[in-house]
Amino acid sequence: QVQLVESGGGSVQAGGSLRLSCAASESTWGRYWMGWFRQAPGKEREGVAGISPDGGETFYADSVKGRFTISRDRTDNTLYLQMRDLNAEDTAMYYCAAQPHVPVTSVLRSHNYRNWGQGTQVTVSS
Repeated sequence: QVQLVESGGGSVQAGGSLRLSCAASESTWGRYWMGWFRQAPGKEREGVAGISPDGGETFYADSVKGRFTISRDRTDNTLYLQMRDLNAEDTAMYYCAAQPHVPVTSVLRSHNYRNWGQGTQVTVSS
């Protein structure tokens, strides 16, 4: 199974930016669908952004469209999430996930993924 390690979280003021990274233990390009999910205290885990194995398709939750950008680097097996114009509602633990096969109609559904990182905390203060 692929091992995933997130980094890049932290504390930022509203309107600020952060870039999250997710390093994979093996090559994921062309092999794994990947996604970013988040979970705030007392809330269910929700899909934030997803990307196809070759990076050609991206998917976003309505709440982050136009503010977040998911990308993946073929050379270093890293998944990224560039986050801009952050607000307090973005505060959560952020997780990356990977899975070889995911229905394209449900890329942002967490139950489709079996490989998860340990998470990185993002805190946005208003």
